[in-house]
Amino acid sequence: MDQNIREGIVKELVALLTQGNAHVTFTDACANIPVALVNKRVPELPYTVWQLAEHIRIAQWDIVEFCISAEHHSPAWPAGYWPAPETAVNEAAWHSTLAQIAADRDRFVALLHDPNQELLAPLPHGTGQTLLREALLIGDHTAYHTGQIILVRRLLHNWE
Repeated sequence: MDQNIREGIVKELVALLTQGNAHVTFTDACANIPVALVNKRVPELPYTVWQLAEHIRIAQWDIVEFCISAEHHSPAWPAGYWPAPETAVNEAAWHSTLAQIAADRDRFVALLHDPNQELLAPLPHGTGQTLLREALLIGDHTAYHTGQIILVRRLLHNWE
């Protein structure tokens, strides 16, 4: 792939993963939420803000690990990708979830910037997945659940 084309694609993928573009970023969706609300349930919804964030963390971690290690084993679907329904967290655990999401995103962005990584070549240990596909998957999945986080915050009267 031409170096200029690769750099342009990487630039757009990094923007997808780190900027809002046409939507609110995950970071902004989780900013300034009182810790008392991250575990609060909304009637008729099966998850809390923290459970949604933790699901994003687990899924993104799994994708990043899959991309870098043939030895990685993904959690069982779907149970391994969600915290137990009754699980609640304290402030330290909430911030740990947010920090891990940022750290894994940064690890993936570094992988995209690595000129030795082919964006369109199937990962040798996968079934046709490419770094481009996995970047789009992370961006799409995170945006979907970020919207749910905002919805929960609205229903909790904690979003303008």
